Amino acid sequence: MADLTIRGAGIFGLSIAFTALGRGARVTVVDPHGPGAGSSGGLVGALQPHTPDPWNDKKQFQLESLISARGFWASVEAVSGLDTGYGAVGRLMPLKTDREVDLARARQDAARLRWGKDYIWEVIETADAPPSPTGFYLHDTLSAILNPRRACASLTRAIEVLGGTITDAAPDTTPTLWATGWQGLENLSRDLGRPMGNGVKGQAALFAHDAAGMPQIYAEGLHLIPHLDGTFAVGSTSERDFDAPETTDGQLEELIARARDLVPALDGAEVLTRWAGVRPRARSRAPLLGPWPGRAGHFLANGGFKIGFGMAPKVAEVMVDLVLEGRDEIPAEFHSAAAVA
Repeated sequence: MADLTIRGAGIFGLSIAFTALGRGARVTVVDPHGPGAGSSGGLVGALQPHTPDPWNDKKQFQLESLISARGFWASVEAVSGLDTGYGAVGRLMPLKTDREVDLARARQDAARLRWGKDYIWEVIETADAPPSPTGFYLHDTLSAILNPRRACASLTRAIEVLGGTITDAAPDTTPTLWATGWQGLENLSRDLGRPMGNGVKGQAALFAHDAAGMPQIYAEGLHLIPHLDGTFAVGSTSERDFDAPETTDGQLEELIARARDLVPALDGAEVLTRWAGVRPRARSRAPLLGPWPGRAGHFLANGGFKIGFGMAPKVAEVMVDLVLEGRDEIPAEFHSAAAVA
């Protein structure tokens, strides 16, 4: 018998499995579609912090996860022998108005206080980014990137090396942790008789353009990600209403055109992959973590909407603490008990 059954082989499920195995548990991961088959198998892989001011427990949790990411992904790679595409490349963001420049500068002190001396939040001038109306850019060194598909493949291999099982079907056991994405949020809503979250479709594209080592860029609502393997990801749309969860359409073509306007080097670059998928968005927009209300021995780790990869190392830590060791250190903003209170 497994010490822990995890249903769902997306980024939360795989990260929790890897961490639990590292603490000596026997783990079975169950997903009928296979590892990284849902939104975790996307293209973008932007690991970005929220602003350092105002501060709250959610941002502290995210900070700790982003700081631990370098070591987490290095340990995954060491076990699996497979590259995850992780890179601490930082981020540039054009500042469009004088007010945005002033606000970004005002947050520099908060970043030094909250982030510490190892990470920078600053306003700079640079030519290595899409044009800024003010001539200024926010630059931070806490942001990082990874390749979602490579990261999931590396986690999958690491789990197998450590003796974990990944299968498409297994009987119910306890404890069971549910990390089943947007469909899981819908099932949870039905079980509890109240809305707990939904799915938001996103579309993204991958270009044959090598800008490896350059900072990622966030501009005009787009994430522009120079992957270390010589590809360049752009995403993504946010669609509350959709009929075809995994089908791309004109909205992606519009996104591609916007990306080429922002980054002229993409003009003429081949689009290698077009992707669509549905991200799980909990009602609070924060991850939903903790016991499944009313189901003894069952736990939830869901709702990593847009920040799932960035939050995964810390989510794995606190969920393994809770499920295997009985220590509940989940922030109130994320806790399943608060979500149904």
